[in-house]
Amino acid sequence: MATGFTTQALAQSAATDPTAKAIASGQPEAIHPWQAALPRLSSEAYFTNLKDGDQIETPFVVRFGLSGGWGLAPIAKASKGKRGHHHLLVNRDLPLNFTTALPFTDQYIHFGGGQMETVLSFPPGKYTLRMLLANQQHLPYFVYSKPATITVTKKNETDPKTLTTRGISMMLPDGPIRNPFRVQFHASGLNVGLQSQDDPKSGHFALQIASTSGKGTANLDFPDGQTEVYLTPPEGGYNLTLKWVSNAAEGDASGRVAPATASIEVQ
Repeated sequence: MATGFTTQALAQSAATDPTAKAIASGQPEAIHPWQAALPRLSSEAYFTNLKDGDQIETPFVVRFGLSGGWGLAPIAKASKGKRGHHHLLVNRDLPLNFTTALPFTDQYIHFGGGQMETVLSFPPGKYTLRMLLANQQHLPYFVYSKPATITVTKKNETDPKTLTTRGISMMLPDGPIRNPFRVQFHASGLNVGLQSQDDPKSGHFALQIASTSGKGTANLDFPDGQTEVYLTPPEGGYNLTLKWVSNAAEGDASGRVAPATASIEVQ
């Protein structure tokens, strides 16, 4: 579950203030009032830019999401709880035995670094794809996507390496925004993980929601690798700023990542 900060000052006072301590520890009762409870039965891995029946040309960057309070965790360091890493199943059904580790083959593509995307380079043809989450030992969870059968119409000469640009972004609902609504985060060329792993190769998301009419500011931190949040702020205008926070105790040696911003009107 994501942690929430009522103000920046509260985040800074976590060492002495009991409420701030509860918020920093991620206790369920510490959810910020603007942060909505997660929908029931919402745990799934999913594609954010691909759906059943799509026709694409390759190379193609396919992006992944993760719901239900689950978080991404690189396998290089230990993690516990609702944490895992993505797997892309190509022309494979879900495993019959969820107590057996997933194999390493071209049909079971592992993303053990905490990645949220990959570049498909399939030749023309039909393919059935599915996302599946698994733990550090590659044992699958019952967290997966619906199958998406796609058609690759053409494979062009684009260099796949040119399709990935290091950065972060967020996705918001189309049309009028009404409560509760979901904000989805995405990291390209970056690995998402747990702050507790203290891994210089990974980071996590933080989201600031600032009212444009003086209703306050919320600073939400997601140190457990979550990649989305549901919000329910009062009606009005807001500026959203998504930030990338290094999981390394000494800071991000690989350089800063520009924040992603958006302005919305909640009706």
